[in-house]
Amino acid sequence: MGIPVKLEKFEGPLDLLLHLIEKNKVSIYDIPIVEITDQYMEYISHLSGETLDVMSEFLVMAATLLDIKSRMLLPPEVTEEGEEVDPREELVQKLLEYKLYKFMSYELRDRMNDASGHYFKEASIPAEVASYREPVDVDEVLSDVTLEKLYAVFCDIMKRQENRIDPVRSQFGRLEKEEVNLGETMRFVGRYIFEKKNCSFFEVLSLRSGKQYKIVSFLTLLELMKEGRVEVVQTETFADISLSWVGGDPEEEEMDEFMADYE
Repeated sequence: MGIPVKLEKFEGPLDLLLHLIEKNKVSIYDIPIVEITDQYMEYISHLSGETLDVMSEFLVMAATLLDIKSRMLLPPEVTEEGEEVDPREELVQKLLEYKLYKFMSYELRDRMNDASGHYFKEASIPAEVASYREPVDVDEVLSDVTLEKLYAVFCDIMKRQENRIDPVRSQFGRLEKEEVNLGETMRFVGRYIFEKKNCSFFEVLSLRSGKQYKIVSFLTLLELMKEGRVEVVQTETFADISLSWVGGDPEEEEMDEFMADYE
């Protein structure tokens, strides 16, 4: 025999179901679906003046309850593992989640109500009092300080400073850019070989200092070899390289015109 239900407005269908379960004093894990469905249907039959959105939510739940009720009249479904499927399982999970959030809302409401009874007074401490600092007794602070402790602190600070120094980069000297005029250097090397007629590669490299000069001299030598103006001879491995001018005896203006191509 169902319990007559005369209820106030509920938040939604899940709220109504929870109320019916508590009224009937049944376990949420073992809902008497037939009895609960009948009471639920009786309640929504008396709903009037509600909007379509509200009514649709209650009608969807009514359809769900009727579906569960009909499935429980049939032989139970069995999973691949041989376990029986309870048609109420999905509904029970939704009810448990709703119940959890409902009680959390009660907790938040109580905390809000408690907080509304607390009032805080703005700070009104005089500036002189707020700025007061208790005097420091130097003798008391340094009472247990010894030379040994001070030395240990000093060593620790110096060690930290040393650790901050890069052991590799700290040994670098000052890096300066080596300025070399490419065109002028190639003309200088070419004219030197032309005027000397015969010289050594080491002799050419020793005319000026700097890595850039040596690189440009080597490139100049390769260019003169390609033009057929210089012959290179090395008698043995790692021996000095002999340079000979074989490009004829051009006039001074022709030599200037040839070397001007390197500017």
